[in-house]
Amino acid sequence: MVNSDVLIVGYGPVGQLATILLAQHGHTVTVVERWPQPYSMPRAVAYDGEAARILAAAGVADRLDGIREPTGEYVWENGRGQTLIHMDVPGQSPSGWPESTSMYQPGLEAELAERGAELPGVTVHRGRTAVDLTEHEDRVDVVTEDADGGRHTYSARWVIGCDGANSFVGGRIDPAVTDYSFAHDWLICDVVTHDKREYKPNNLQICDPARPRTAVSAGPGHRRWEFMRVPGETVEELGHIDNVWKLLGLFGLDPDNATLERHAVYTTQARCADQWRSGRLLVAGDAAHVMPPFVGQGMCSGFRDAVNLAWKLHLVLGGLADEQLLDTYTVERSSHVRSAIETSIALGEVICQTDRAAAAGRDAFLLAARARARGGRDQAAPGGPALAQSLTGGLLRTGTGQAPQPGAGDLVPQARVARGGRTGLFDDIVGTGFTLLCTEDPQLLLDPADLAFLDALGTRPVRVLPAGTAPEKAGEHDVVDIDDVYLPYLAEAAAGTATGMLVRPDFYLFGTTRDRDDLAALVEDLRGRLEHTQP
Repeated sequence: MVNSDVLIVGYGPVGQLATILLAQHGHTVTVVERWPQPYSMPRAVAYDGEAARILAAAGVADRLDGIREPTGEYVWENGRGQTLIHMDVPGQSPSGWPESTSMYQPGLEAELAERGAELPGVTVHRGRTAVDLTEHEDRVDVVTEDADGGRHTYSARWVIGCDGANSFVGGRIDPAVTDYSFAHDWLICDVVTHDKREYKPNNLQICDPARPRTAVSAGPGHRRWEFMRVPGETVEELGHIDNVWKLLGLFGLDPDNATLERHAVYTTQARCADQWRSGRLLVAGDAAHVMPPFVGQGMCSGFRDAVNLAWKLHLVLGGLADEQLLDTYTVERSSHVRSAIETSIALGEVICQTDRAAAAGRDAFLLAARARARGGRDQAAPGGPALAQSLTGGLLRTGTGQAPQPGAGDLVPQARVARGGRTGLFDDIVGTGFTLLCTEDPQLLLDPADLAFLDALGTRPVRVLPAGTAPEKAGEHDVVDIDDVYLPYLAEAAAGTATGMLVRPDFYLFGTTRDRDDLAALVEDLRGRLEHTQP
């Protein structure tokens, strides 16, 4: 007997988000989490604009004001206090939300848990560890064990392992991983100061070969200081409480003016599972990948996993797509994650340098580069490839040969639009899911069969009107492009020939269309790929 559509193992932020996104589609979700209570200490300290858009789609955007704040500037200094890099984090990202937001993770998890509890079909069992599973043709049976040894069996059509770096589910899929062999020990200190302080810069990376260290916001009222273990020092010495306060004293902190919430020594890791799916088993978040923290993409990558997987599982569960669609999950997310890992390692190699001669060479290079930069400020840190923002394969419309059509796989921007007297971000006004944006009314361009297919997918057909259009000229399916973002984006897409575009539920572009006939071909292309998907 199948108890639920999906069983999620692990209820950290990625498991919570996957639960919410699936439940919002009306699916039943059972969660088993080995810890009896939520973990009360922060790990991640920030999320990006794309993650913020995903959180908004999960219905928690308006709940987070008390636990988030703008990240602000990010500065790298050398051991002598010279500024090597000064990055002004943009206030707005292409996703319509701030480029970076600092937050207190326990508060975020509490809001996600509350949102999950509001949704019908969600059942959470805490204090139960997954210890065995059996995969059948139509379901998976998962056995859990309580702290007292009691056992319970749950059956679900699909299982998602969101159970961390030592994933039980991941081990059943395939234990093989790509290990990037990048490891450094860092002391993490989460602190609440007794008095309100202003930090300039708000986020500081000190690239001192004597000891690399970090000071960043961890949300309103919370700060994080990090100190790398240096050669000749043991983990025990680094993490001893006397040493902790000695190091925090470098920043004017002591037990009289600050409370130490948590301190722990952790080892940065960089690895990615080779397989993210086997049959009815899938993994997401740390169960699929772990990376150093230097680009702040660990949790964000897990959120991308959750939103990518949720809409695909929704289609498969609803009989709207062949289960081969799920094979595109690994293809799409693995390449994204590997780019983030490689970028993080590249930055880590710059930050974690303890050889004085090499550090001096680094400093000279960065100081010279900064002097050449206009205004003495950089917009990106050095050290490696840019973080990938586009999908390179998977469920995308192809152009010549098997390569994605120009623009397909891009993260589509979000801006403000107006409709029916309301103005706001596109997702708030139109909603989320598949979206067909055209310069003409798509309802008049497609035949009834194509419209019925798109409607079954929950697609939102939208005609985009230019800024300044009188409200009375806007129809039921129209939006006014008040920020002048969507029409220029369409004009530039597909080498300037696009008149419409189909956006996936995870905000990535499936493909563009040139004219009415091509629009029908675009819809047929999606239909064919959902019926028989090849990654």
